Amino acid sequence: MSSVPRRTVLGAAAAVSALAGLPATASATPATPAANKPLALPGGGDLGPNVIVFDPSTAGIQAKLDQVFAQQETAQFGTGRYAFFFKPGTYSGLNAQLGFYTSIAGLGLSPDDTTINGDVTVDAGWFNGNATQNFWRSAENLALVPVSGTNRWAVAQAAPFRRMHVRGSLNLAPNGYGWASGGYIADSRIDGQVQPYSQQQWYTRDSVIGSWLNGVWNMVFSGVQGAPAQGFPNPVYTTLATTPVSREKPFLYLNGTEYRVFLPEKRTNASGVTWGNGTPRGTSLSLSQFYVAKPGVTAATLNQALTQGLHLLLTPGIYHLDQPIQVNRANTVVLGLGYATLVPDNGVTALKTADVDGVRLAGFLIDAGTVNSNTLLEVGPSGTTTDHSANPTTVQDVFVRIGGAGAGKATTSMVINNRHTIVDHTWLWRADHGTGIGWDTNRADYGLVVNGADVLTTGLFVEHFNKYDVQWNGERGRTIFFQNEKAYDAPNQAAIQNGSIKGYAAYKVGDNVTVHEGWGLGSYCYYNVAPTIVQHNGFAAPNRSGVKFHDLLVVSLGGQGQYEHVINETGAATSGTSTIPSTVVSYP
Repeated sequence: MSSVPRRTVLGAAAAVSALAGLPATASATPATPAANKPLALPGGGDLGPNVIVFDPSTAGIQAKLDQVFAQQETAQFGTGRYAFFFKPGTYSGLNAQLGFYTSIAGLGLSPDDTTINGDVTVDAGWFNGNATQNFWRSAENLALVPVSGTNRWAVAQAAPFRRMHVRGSLNLAPNGYGWASGGYIADSRIDGQVQPYSQQQWYTRDSVIGSWLNGVWNMVFSGVQGAPAQGFPNPVYTTLATTPVSREKPFLYLNGTEYRVFLPEKRTNASGVTWGNGTPRGTSLSLSQFYVAKPGVTAATLNQALTQGLHLLLTPGIYHLDQPIQVNRANTVVLGLGYATLVPDNGVTALKTADVDGVRLAGFLIDAGTVNSNTLLEVGPSGTTTDHSANPTTVQDVFVRIGGAGAGKATTSMVINNRHTIVDHTWLWRADHGTGIGWDTNRADYGLVVNGADVLTTGLFVEHFNKYDVQWNGERGRTIFFQNEKAYDAPNQAAIQNGSIKGYAAYKVGDNVTVHEGWGLGSYCYYNVAPTIVQHNGFAAPNRSGVKFHDLLVVSLGGQGQYEHVINETGAATSGTSTIPSTVVSYP
């Protein structure tokens, strides 16, 4: 994602139970603290100035949407954070254009409770029609009736489209069919056609679509009714009938006048949306069971709230942490709104969880601090083998950034130690543009490290790390969709040398792993600083029958660096300046 050349080359190459019966966890009412203990923190409260709530009678909705968009349209590394919420009802004549760090969502229990006769638009006019930097924005839990019959959602990474009902078609390309590099859809129904046009890659999960128009390099579907048939590499479709395990992201909604957070239940071998037949299945929590955090609060206060038995709702803004947020209680929810951003200071880890069931982490960004952190997010302690299959931890729309908004360093972005964890849509990004960037300036060796067994990732985006982007040590791991770019800024061949091997693979399965499987995985190189660099392969794994890959590709963008193979010693080398994928349909 370099500010001009890489994205230019990349783009050019693309030519429940009923509502009344919803159970709620008992409210955690702390005992009166002893005199030497801090006063108990209250649950609930207002959502702060950057959560903007509309109802159908609100005046000036369009003007407010436009005001925030004007501020956020080009603010790629700005400090503004916003969440728009629409109460159930019908709204007409709106075009909600979304800029950076802006989320829009309905407050019904179903998307169809909140209908906008209008559009929720992401386009790329700010970047000359190039959508490859349209990051960090989201749409959730709304029904749209697009004015023209087609809604435009031209996004790149970290821009989820969840729990949406488009009563029409969905165009994933910018105006003029410029370049695009996304993206992610889940638990959504698009009545008409999904039209990727120039999108290089996309992952759609547990949804219903009328039809799908085309594909460029890597289009992956799991549990999608109406998905195109398996065809990789021509056409470029990887299609799984179901998703092995999924549990939708928690979301805020209104029950009458009371704010609650809905917790969808786990599904196995899922297909289609969770909300298609009335009320979704799951449980809910009153907002009074959450500590509603505002920017400026200390990590000690957040941890006090957790110790009291409260969950955390992070309202939009930036939170500096001088110690880790420590999640020790089973079934704890940490939910961010409007891209709430955690910045660990002095080299600490931003958030750690214990070896417990059912933690839900969702909807926030971790921005590495200026002092190197060994890790930024840790799910479970090292060495754990506890079975969490009945009630796994989920990590959803949790994004990591190292550099870009300023100098930042972290040895490893995300470590998954707990068994059965589901990582459902993440983008781990060592920045290649912005401020505070450079081979050693924003040093980050590893993106995702998986040590736990039986971990599933769905919608895994990991880019530009100095060594392995993904290092998978746990047994029986599975990945459905992976998008990667190797670090652009390697200064020479020696800088990426991995012992006797040319370069670190994008996705490395540990040498001792006996069972692993992946579907629809792609790695791209663009070594624009040293175009003669050779990368031995995009994928590396033990050569044994239990380690299986389906539908792999590597691409050299404009010949800036080359791959010798796709996986291990298998797959043809990329060739010359032609940005044409080299593919492997099945390995071994």
